[in-house]
Amino acid sequence: MRKIHPMYFLLLSAVLFASSASVSQTYQNLVPPAGIATSAGEPSIGVNWNTGKILFEAGLETDRVTINGTSATWENVSSPETSVLSLDPILFTDHATGRTLVSQLSGACSLSSFTDDDGASYTPAVGCGAPAGIDHQTIGGGPFAPSLVPQLPPPVGYEHAIYYCSQDVIDASCAISLNGGLTYGPAVPIYTLADCGGLHGHIKVGPDGTAYVPNKNCGSGNAAVVSSGDNGTTWTIHTVPGSTSGDSDPSVAVASDNTVYFGWHGGNGHPMVAVSHDHGATWTNITDVGTSLGIQNVAFPAMVAGDGNRAALAFLGTPTGGNAQDTANFTGVWHLYVAHTFDGGATWTLVDATPTDPVQRGSICLGGTTCGNDRNLLDFIDATVDKQGRVLVGYADGCIGACVTAGPNSFSAQGTIARQATGKGLFAAFDGTF
Repeated sequence: MRKIHPMYFLLLSAVLFASSASVSQTYQNLVPPAGIATSAGEPSIGVNWNTGKILFEAGLETDRVTINGTSATWENVSSPETSVLSLDPILFTDHATGRTLVSQLSGACSLSSFTDDDGASYTPAVGCGAPAGIDHQTIGGGPFAPSLVPQLPPPVGYEHAIYYCSQDVIDASCAISLNGGLTYGPAVPIYTLADCGGLHGHIKVGPDGTAYVPNKNCGSGNAAVVSSGDNGTTWTIHTVPGSTSGDSDPSVAVASDNTVYFGWHGGNGHPMVAVSHDHGATWTNITDVGTSLGIQNVAFPAMVAGDGNRAALAFLGTPTGGNAQDTANFTGVWHLYVAHTFDGGATWTLVDATPTDPVQRGSICLGGTTCGNDRNLLDFIDATVDKQGRVLVGYADGCIGACVTAGPNSFSAQGTIARQATGKGLFAAFDGTF
């Protein structure tokens, strides 16, 4: 039994809670036709603001999604140069320029290419800056920080900085590209094992050119962001005081006024957020955003921001407490949730984006390659925003067919996009337009 006709949206009702007044955020869940994105653990999602096309990558596959009113078309537009082997896939779309970079980890570097026409054609690229790590690569980009702009020879080949970061056994490093991801300069260590442990999350770049890499375990086990305000030359670790983390990668997003929103899997299993107005030096509004729906366990937080006072945190969650990685005994039912703020993180509203359709039943293992079949969703999901401020979440659905209404869990990884359908989005200028 398919949960949705492959070429159409199913508008799902949402359970809405707010601290002051109810809101009307609802989400449409887009499922591709048969044969598309069937093995979609660890998806990446981006939107080209110039064309409105959505790019979705997981495994060796890159898909282009076109919205046509109440219907959506999925097309496999994988890069022939890149989609041949992979230890980790990642995709980044520079929404301002429309360039999408795809990366497939192939050891101590990556296979890489980019497209300026939403996958119609690709340009092969150098996949990393040396020396690079062997795990968990991430690509991101945005404006150059002012310190580098005078040094760039005119005319600049590409208007934004592109970063490639990766993890090694004893450190993590980032390299910057001055030509849109075609090649990278030397990689610079951003921390060592003495500073931070565990895997980092995905790099984001703010409007002022400050780059941020989130990490779940720095200092005395605190969640942190590692930032650079000089185009990757130097990096500084900023911990969230008093924070502790679970096993998921954390996530960071930067708003239009450079407000930093940080989301992480708390040590108590709950979805946590914090806000910074000084590039991570200090943090305010440290909040458990799952309390209104009694969320006790989460996985895969993914943060996205828009206007300075607007952001959203997507995550898989369940109100069932206990050890969510106990394969034999945990019986929780997981859904995709999205928490929204419209006042700079002072208050949050929480939406169940899949209220009638579980994403997983039972345990979700976050222990990497040591897991059993409950690692079907792998290690993260992704979120982004379109030009009108709609939140879009790319995730893998581990509960399809008979699992939707009963069980057992299907342990699938069906690629799906949750697209905001109604309610205020992340850009106030478009309030009331969808």
